[in-house]
Amino acid sequence: MKIDAKTWLLKINDLMESRQARQLFGTTPVKIMNVCGGHERSISMAGLRNALHPQIELIPGPGCPVCVCPEEDIYQAIQLALHEDIILVAFGDMLRVPVNVVRKSIRTLQQAKASGADIRAIASPLEARQIALDNIGKQIVFFAAGFETTTAPIAGLIAEGIPDNLLFLLSARLTWPAVAMLLNTGPPGFDALIAPGHVATVMGSNEWKFVVEKHHLPTAVAGFNTESLLAAFYSVIRQKLEKRLFLDNCYPQLVKNNGNLAAQTQLDQSMDIIDANWRGIGIIPASGFELKTHHQQHNARLIFPHYNEQARRHIGAMPPGCDCASVVLGKRYPNQCKLYGTACTPKEPIGPCMVSDEGACHIWWTQGVRE
Repeated sequence: MKIDAKTWLLKINDLMESRQARQLFGTTPVKIMNVCGGHERSISMAGLRNALHPQIELIPGPGCPVCVCPEEDIYQAIQLALHEDIILVAFGDMLRVPVNVVRKSIRTLQQAKASGADIRAIASPLEARQIALDNIGKQIVFFAAGFETTTAPIAGLIAEGIPDNLLFLLSARLTWPAVAMLLNTGPPGFDALIAPGHVATVMGSNEWKFVVEKHHLPTAVAGFNTESLLAAFYSVIRQKLEKRLFLDNCYPQLVKNNGNLAAQTQLDQSMDIIDANWRGIGIIPASGFELKTHHQQHNARLIFPHYNEQARRHIGAMPPGCDCASVVLGKRYPNQCKLYGTACTPKEPIGPCMVSDEGACHIWWTQGVRE
């Protein structure tokens, strides 16, 4: 029988008021990290932080690909668009992420477009292929940032066959290594984990077993409607109370244990897993995608090597005063950054977390958090 959101809320809040919960938790908050930026958006839009028991603390996690895209990759995309006879395409949010350059310099792809570069926002890899087919005489560079959910369609596109003039500037990342890094570098700052439903749809729920088996934290995969999220919250709290830990799938409509095997096969055939830089965080082992050797003729970094400036890694962190890295790692809430809502707003973002609609700062501000 399907349980509605109101019933789930009552079940969760009753659970938190039980004698067992009072004995186990006392007055200590129960901290639940949601990995996915889509989860954070759903939580904020539904007002769940105000509706849930006050002892439940929901922590935004590292699931915003725009937020963690290396600054040097964005800089490289800007320079390619400005100085080469190409068409650069990218998912829309990437056009507004600023890089660290001197004042009055071009700081975003949006500004580069306004200066005359041919830059186009797309919503699907299929659009990139169509633009390449419509412009056979010109090289098209697809600046592709994203997690497994958006990288799998790119792998599918490659598997179907792509035009010779379509190149990829990949800045794609895997989600679970960031959580593994958080858990391996010290005591976790949370008591339970909500794993991302869309990533699990591709990669399978079993990918998150390590959180339970190695780190002994209650874990549930959630979808993006209120009922699925509340079911996941109820599951991890109950797991903790009963000291019976397991990986719960609260998104069975789409998520299977082993995920989408066809998508995984296409990823394996077209891409290698590499150590990768996450903006403001650093190198995370085995956390990035790169085109395999037999697809290197489509690798924009190899075709235009002189724009790959390794020196920018030293200046490619977050802008001065920006706490986006701490927000992404769940160590600080968006409104604890001193730039939040003052120098940094969605209209004039400084840090990447204020740009994307999956960035926690952008979500909190657009949902009315002004304090």
